[in-house]
Amino acid sequence: VASCVVSLSEHVSAVSTFLAVAFLCDCHNSYRYVLGHEAMHHMKKADVLIAGMRGLGVEIAKNVILAGVKSVTVQDEGIASWEDLSSQFYLEESSIGQNRAQCSLSKLLKLNPYVTVSAHTGPLHENLLAQFQVVVLTNSSLDEQRKIGKYCHSSGIQFITADTKGLCGQIFCDFGEQFEVADWNGVPPVFATIDHISRGNPGIVTCTDKHEFQDGDFVAFSEVLGMTELNSCGQVEIKVLGKPYTFSICDTSLFSEYEKGGVATEVKMPKMFHFQALHDAISNPQMVMTGYGKTNKHHTLHLAFQALHCFVKRAGRLPKPRDQADAKMLLAMMRELKSEAQLELDEDIVRKFAFTAQGNLGPVNSFIGGLAAQEVLKASSRKFTPVQQWLYFDALECLPEEEEEKEEVRLLTEHNFARYDGQIAVFGKAFQEKLGKQKYFLVGTGAIGCELLKNFALIGLGAAEDGHITVTDMDSIEKSNLNRQFLFTSEDIGRLKSETAMQAILKMNPSMHITAHQNRVDPESEEVYGNKFFSSLDGVAAALDNLEARVYLDGRCVQHQKPLLEGGTLGTRGHTTVVVPFLTDSYGVPGSSLQKAIPLCTLKNFPYLIEHTLQWARDEFEGLFKQVPENVNQYLTDHEFLQRTLERGEAGALEVLAQLHGSVGSQRPAVWEDCVTWARLRWEILYNNDIRQLLHCFPPHQMTSSGLPFWSGQKKCPHPLTFSPNNATHMDYIIAAANLYAQIYKIKGTRDRNTIREVLEKVHVPSFTPKSGVKIHHSLNDCFNNTVSIHFLLDTAHLLKLKNELASTPGNSTTLRMHPIEFEKDDDTNFHMDFIVAASNLRAENYGIPPADRLKSKLVAGRIIPAIATTTAAVAGLMCLELYKLVQGHRRIELYRPAFLNLAVQTCVFYQPLAPQLFTVSDQSGKKYSLWNQFPVQGRCNGQEEMTLKELIEQIKVRGPPTHTDSVQPSPSLKRKLPSKRTLSEG
Repeated sequence: VASCVVSLSEHVSAVSTFLAVAFLCDCHNSYRYVLGHEAMHHMKKADVLIAGMRGLGVEIAKNVILAGVKSVTVQDEGIASWEDLSSQFYLEESSIGQNRAQCSLSKLLKLNPYVTVSAHTGPLHENLLAQFQVVVLTNSSLDEQRKIGKYCHSSGIQFITADTKGLCGQIFCDFGEQFEVADWNGVPPVFATIDHISRGNPGIVTCTDKHEFQDGDFVAFSEVLGMTELNSCGQVEIKVLGKPYTFSICDTSLFSEYEKGGVATEVKMPKMFHFQALHDAISNPQMVMTGYGKTNKHHTLHLAFQALHCFVKRAGRLPKPRDQADAKMLLAMMRELKSEAQLELDEDIVRKFAFTAQGNLGPVNSFIGGLAAQEVLKASSRKFTPVQQWLYFDALECLPEEEEEKEEVRLLTEHNFARYDGQIAVFGKAFQEKLGKQKYFLVGTGAIGCELLKNFALIGLGAAEDGHITVTDMDSIEKSNLNRQFLFTSEDIGRLKSETAMQAILKMNPSMHITAHQNRVDPESEEVYGNKFFSSLDGVAAALDNLEARVYLDGRCVQHQKPLLEGGTLGTRGHTTVVVPFLTDSYGVPGSSLQKAIPLCTLKNFPYLIEHTLQWARDEFEGLFKQVPENVNQYLTDHEFLQRTLERGEAGALEVLAQLHGSVGSQRPAVWEDCVTWARLRWEILYNNDIRQLLHCFPPHQMTSSGLPFWSGQKKCPHPLTFSPNNATHMDYIIAAANLYAQIYKIKGTRDRNTIREVLEKVHVPSFTPKSGVKIHHSLNDCFNNTVSIHFLLDTAHLLKLKNELASTPGNSTTLRMHPIEFEKDDDTNFHMDFIVAASNLRAENYGIPPADRLKSKLVAGRIIPAIATTTAAVAGLMCLELYKLVQGHRRIELYRPAFLNLAVQTCVFYQPLAPQLFTVSDQSGKKYSLWNQFPVQGRCNGQEEMTLKELIEQIKVRGPPTHTDSVQPSPSLKRKLPSKRTLSEG
């Protein structure tokens, strides 16, 4: 009995571990897409200490825990105050007077059940620090930073400091004297298809298209015919030649003669970084520039933060808000430091820094916290380029445009404003009241939407009695959302996003006035979001994951002259855009799709990338298990469906009618064995017969009319497969396809391989003979012509027969109804991804394309736009800094800062938005107008219901132009070219 109990216990433990790992992998897929398996493996071993649990510290901790390191310990000796509530989103009013780390622990624990999270409320000491691989300091003195930084540097512990003061922030990184990074930028390796390789010293490689290699890159060769020595020589360093199609390699003079084919693929080589300890890096700073041409500003901030530490040490406090005496004292301390550094100071920046240093702002903490957390992930994963070594940021342009008189900015103790003291210290009470009265519309509560709502709660947007936020999102919470949409926990899976997010935000700030909707924002919802709704708004924030919805929402904002905040992310990259009525251009209508469409002929017959076979597999899924059942159901219920299908043309109609006939006629499966038979025959058609037909039309040694090999360059010559039940991928396809086929007919399936093998042994597979005269499209132009294949023309009689047999709907139409399947990538038990992975990799094997694992397959076929918490936090922070400007009513276009950032390489570029394009209404009018101007027409014209164009023009002439911003003149600096406004996709 004891033995049985032990065995059962071990079995239960193993099952529990398997389920936990499966859940964990699913939750962290976004990070796996971005970082890769090896980097995630390193992260799982990392123990991280984050000291200081004010707004910045909790932001870093939240992002690191969501990413999935081994453990996080949060440390803070301090107690919570009212001022902390302006940026520490895990503290509540009941937390006042209690330890910040201890109060934050319960909520941090819920973020990721597979990360060990603990709190330490005592001081930092070497025995504690020695337990961690990464140490992060926030809200610490310079003396403490020097002391701990010295110990970490000598002990091989990665060390990071981060700090925010008002509208400014800093990050410092020390990852040791030698820190090796396996992949410095995270960009997938580039490749080039080879056209020719010469024999010589050096050998010259000519590519079929322009390559993207650079001098000093290393490449590996594969699939080269003739000069096969290259296929096994490992990585080869290249030198780019003058022509964009060529590069030189090693000595090939003794190699065999090149025949054809081949691919050169970039091999990413490790990169070594070297760091100074903090005490050396302070006097000899290396800096990452956030924006161009700001070297002087960054050096000024470098000295300003040092001087601020001196100020606090001497005065025992931070400078008072807008206090001239304190600002002069700080400037004097900076001049002492400057005499050693020999740098020119920007005294205006120093004065504003002193005026606002007592502030503690959620959006700044969100941005700096996102960047600092990404550095923690770099330290623990050894992936991407770390900050070397200082990074400074300021958003001082958020301050009022005009210099105000000394405003009363005392820190209020009244209950209504006490939680915003950290913000009032920067902007004053009047601005806080204005924020509270705002009425905003947030579209989307995904990754960025959650971060925006957090910031809205911290800054008090819409928290006054006459303020309000409306949020809408039609989606429900899925398991895969949890690693970046931090307002949701595993207990919320299946609940509506907007409702759950609203409830979470009300816990952060009970004063918020918020309404949750579940509507899609599109023309169909204009009854809800009509003129009255938009007219009541002060602004709109878009956290959307598709371009079409953004363009539509932008159009509505232009129509109602409302500002729009927009942001998106794609892994470590992010962008923000701000649209200001009458001041900037709109988001606009895209000129072309963000994603290049794959030509149909490439998908059907000539794939050369795994992305092509994955898209083909996804199309197979949609066609077999969704489109066919939907067509059958329409045929059974809509008497005109047959006629509409025939009007599509003979080729298309024949395919649809053949599928209909099979689904409602004698080929309709009745039992599970029929489904396995169908899957086996489908396998034979796709991976054997179709390939043999293609090779019959274009034999391996086929030559083009110009005398060149047909199968060359990007055209990979395929080979048919022979089915084997002993091949795991072959059986994976049969199991997934048979079960999905059974589902659309409501037949019970099974995963039992032995049972399926027994059925397969009885399946008769007809022999195949290639057909002559079949037309196969083999070029892009050929794909777009409407030539009908010869074998379709020969089947006109068959089409007529199908039409006659399907002319009358079967009497038992109810029992013949089918059950279409909607593709769902995140359920590993539904066979959807099983089918995609197997179908794609089998086709890849046909064409000699390296297969893809399940993770990459899910990314491509599931059309996933990977989002991670670090980037979404940073983007939301920048969006809310633009919100400050909108609420203040900034009218100088250069004060607004759309941004593009890439946390993988710490690129952060801010640029000036474009002014709207100007045009004239008539030759006689000297005034210019933009898309923001409107010509309202009141009443009827001449008593008529409708108005002619001539009458409209006459009324405009009589009434005159719009009174709001008659003429808009662009700044001369706007004539330069700027980054694209539409860059990324995830909302």
